[in-house]
Amino acid sequence: MKLWDIAHSRTGDKGNISNVSLIAYDGKDYEMLKEKVTAERVKEHFKGIVKGEVVRYELPNIHALNFVMYAALGGGVTRSLSVDMHGKGLSSYLLDLDI
Repeated sequence: MKLWDIAHSRTGDKGNISNVSLIAYDGKDYEMLKEKVTAERVKEHFKGIVKGEVVRYELPNIHALNFVMYAALGGGVTRSLSVDMHGKGLSSYLLDLDI
C-alpha cells in the first residue's frame, strides 16, 4: 500500500531545509504510520535528494508526523538549480512510499 492511501502531506521550506508533514486521514492509522514511517526510512526514500539529517516529530493530537530534512533543497531557494526550488513536490514523493 502507498502512503497516499491513508494519509496526505504538506511541505514547507526555510533556506536549505524542507519540512514535510504526513497526516493520517483516519486517526486509527496513526500508530501504523509511527511504526512504519521512521526518520531512517524517510532518509532512505529521499536518498540522493536529502543530503543531511532527517528528524521526525510526532503530533499525536492531529495524527501527524513531521519530518525536518536538512540539506534537502540543493542549497536553498535562491541557490538551487532544481525545477522545484521550494521542494513542494517532496510531499508527493513521500506519499509514494510503500508501507
